[in-house]
Amino acid sequence: MSQKTESTQLPAPFCDGWFREFSSLWPGQAFTLQVDEILYQGRSKYQDIAVFKSKTYGNVLVLDGVIQLTERDEFSYQEMISFLPLNSHPNPSNVLIIGGGDGGVLREVVKHPAVKKVTQCEIDEDVINVSKKYLPSTSVGFQSEKVTVHIGDGLAFMKNHKSEFDVIITDSSDPIGPASSLFEKEYYELMKTALAPGECQWLHLSLIKTMQNFCKTVYPVVDYAYTTIPTYPSGQIGLLLCSLDEKTNFREPLYKFSPAEVKKFNLRYYNVDVHRASFVLPEFARKALYE
Repeated sequence: MSQKTESTQLPAPFCDGWFREFSSLWPGQAFTLQVDEILYQGRSKYQDIAVFKSKTYGNVLVLDGVIQLTERDEFSYQEMISFLPLNSHPNPSNVLIIGGGDGGVLREVVKHPAVKKVTQCEIDEDVINVSKKYLPSTSVGFQSEKVTVHIGDGLAFMKNHKSEFDVIITDSSDPIGPASSLFEKEYYELMKTALAPGECQWLHLSLIKTMQNFCKTVYPVVDYAYTTIPTYPSGQIGLLLCSLDEKTNFREPLYKFSPAEVKKFNLRYYNVDVHRASFVLPEFARKALYE
């Protein structure tokens, strides 16, 4: 009788006309999308990159087998990770984005009337190039005159830029692979020096709590919000917000977009009420993070 052994290798993501998302970060479950056409598959210096056209979610960007965005629902994440911090700052004129090679956060940040300058630091230039070709509606922000793109490691970049940025937005992939360092205490300490004077409650509550605890040793104000997005694990993604100003109240935006501005900026998820509501947690998460 042969002994059954459990393989540690994850199944191939594309099989029989479907994309299947497997990850050690969410064991025992998978997410699938039906594939119309595989548009791109390649390997950069850092990770596997794929883009496919799905039956129902438009074009989909995948890094190391994990969905980063789909054209159908990416706006809910991009708008919230951008405008929660931007509208909580009294004058967010100089902004740094770490990661975000697909350009979605960049697209939203440049819309803000107070933003004058945006620096994007992305380690993997191939992600930018692939996104420009296959995700034009997402990557349109790269065309803005406000933007300077730096290709390189975010940690190294911030070591050379002290007390420079009003807002820093980290739009990373998952805490494995090339983005793993962006989930560690050293990164948040570096962000503190670079400032001028985004996980799921259902799957990663212990990681959120750990990050929140070490952020509280670095920043006087730390808070947690979340947004819903169908194609992320369990349908949501968390956003950890930190401020050097002890008077900051992330839950009440300083800059309140009017209905006219929401329409002008073509926002499909974010508004003032959603800003406030994003900090209201279900009871199990509230107890774990705040009691």
